[in-house]
Amino acid sequence: MCKGIFFKQSCLAVSAISLLLSGITRTVHAQDTIPEIKKTDDSTFFLNTGNDSVPFREDDSLFVILPDSAIGAIIEENAPKDATSFKPDPKTAYLMAAIFPGFGQAYNRQYWKLPIVYGGFVGFIYAITWNNKNLQDYSRAYFDIKRDYDSYIKDPASSDPGSWSQSWKDFIGANRDPASYLTNTNFHNQLKSGKDFYRRYRDLSIILSVAFYLICIADSYVDAQMFDFDVSPDLSFHVMPEIRPSTLCNSRSFGLNICMTF
Repeated sequence: MCKGIFFKQSCLAVSAISLLLSGITRTVHAQDTIPEIKKTDDSTFFLNTGNDSVPFREDDSLFVILPDSAIGAIIEENAPKDATSFKPDPKTAYLMAAIFPGFGQAYNRQYWKLPIVYGGFVGFIYAITWNNKNLQDYSRAYFDIKRDYDSYIKDPASSDPGSWSQSWKDFIGANRDPASYLTNTNFHNQLKSGKDFYRRYRDLSIILSVAFYLICIADSYVDAQMFDFDVSPDLSFHVMPEIRPSTLCNSRSFGLNICMTF
């Protein structure tokens, strides 16, 4: 029994020593086969391949076979950077859009949206300004005619048409008697309806402007978040059989796995 164990241990030791010597021999042999380049005084290089020396000059071409890992590293280092590697930051995009409209779209390089953004804001500003101007005209005319009407009702004889406000007389046109409009209730209601009409659309224009501003901020954030989202027309639909193994809760089942890429 002891002899058998000693024999096995001896065989294992001999095998280990043999493998070690074989590895050392291969390493030395590999180092010996590496070409060695030497340069002489006349600018001539000698490529030592082990068996002989091959002369070549500086203007000659030299081909060196590199391992795949080295080639991959060189290609990766020298490869030009892809222009689409730009990835905007969503937080920066919506902050820039909140500070000034259009900056977020410009940061995301969505330059074609700038005319839409600035055109929309110009339109809303014009709507707010125009409705507010008409609101001021109707409001001034309505309140002035009410004041003049109260003065006329208190003392019609002493009421002077020349002292009546011009703001509401501008709405009756030329060659018309202001006194007939001063006591006309329908004319008073028309001025009040115009005042309410332009106030409503002035306020609506302001609300829509704020909504458009928030949409521009959300648009810049979504564009930055989905900047590298695949929008290619490559749509695929796959149907594959599927077998689910049995578990403690369910038995083995068979079915179809439907996968759609979009």
